[in-house]
Amino acid sequence: MSSILTNASAMTALKSLQATNKALSTTQARISTGYRVAEASDNAAYWSIATTMRSDSKALLTVQDALGLGAAKIDIAYTGINNTIDVVDEIKAKLVAAREPGVDRSKIQAEITALQGQLVSNAAASSFSGENWLSVDSDSPGYNSAKSIVASFTRASDGTVSVSTITINTDSVKLFDAGANTVTGGVGLLDGVYDETTGALHADQTTAAGVFTVATLDIAGLTNNAADLTRLDNFIKGVDDAISRMTKAASDLGASKKRVALQVSFVNSLMDAIERGVGALVDADMNKESTRLQALQVQQQLGIQGLSIANSSVQGILSLFQG
Repeated sequence: MSSILTNASAMTALKSLQATNKALSTTQARISTGYRVAEASDNAAYWSIATTMRSDSKALLTVQDALGLGAAKIDIAYTGINNTIDVVDEIKAKLVAAREPGVDRSKIQAEITALQGQLVSNAAASSFSGENWLSVDSDSPGYNSAKSIVASFTRASDGTVSVSTITINTDSVKLFDAGANTVTGGVGLLDGVYDETTGALHADQTTAAGVFTVATLDIAGLTNNAADLTRLDNFIKGVDDAISRMTKAASDLGASKKRVALQVSFVNSLMDAIERGVGALVDADMNKESTRLQALQVQQQLGIQGLSIANSSVQGILSLFQG
């Protein structure tokens, strides 16, 4: 039945054209944004997962920065100790030279005093971002020998998040400690008190008589008598012990530095994996979308022509009324 009120063919052609236009709009949006899921309305589940993972990736980026800062602090402390070992090696060499009878120990002491000043300078200069691990004051308010470096950000299966850290105990690496500490070995590596009679760390770190430290020992007044030579030998023993302890401290820092470097590499890989995972969920396949765009554009043109033909069919009714 032909009717001027209802054109079924035109209505069908119009619906087909509207569907094509809608699909074309979606494809154009994907091509322009690069996303297959750009909004929650596109795919609520995928959009939610992608949004959460992007947030976690930003947190990992901050972790990456924190690891870089921590690595710099460790590197500064390591460099300070490593250079200080060289200076203490020089002090030990001067003490061994002073063991030779007939040498002018006051002149050797002048050289040692200059080296001792360098020890203090090295420790004081080993600071990064206002934090110094080698020259500390354990009596200051808020002092904490356990230094934490943010290492990772983790999301559990139940959605809870946590931040893990790498902890470094600076009690074993500090060179000078201005705090009052009577525990053997609890003070700095260079201001620890050694016994002049044994060359070992003294049982009481506050004892003033018959003790010495690497940073303050003085051989200027020593003579060639047996007692003074024994004291000189014990100076050498104490300095050598300090070198051994500093070597261990540098080794510990080196291990911590390696661990931080490994964690930096892991975080970088993890961020890349998250980016790939999010991309697999929400990124548009540009090859597929470009092909689809071409097809939809052809369908749109055909739809327009079909609608035009369907609309023109009613024009035949006018011929029935022409005389």
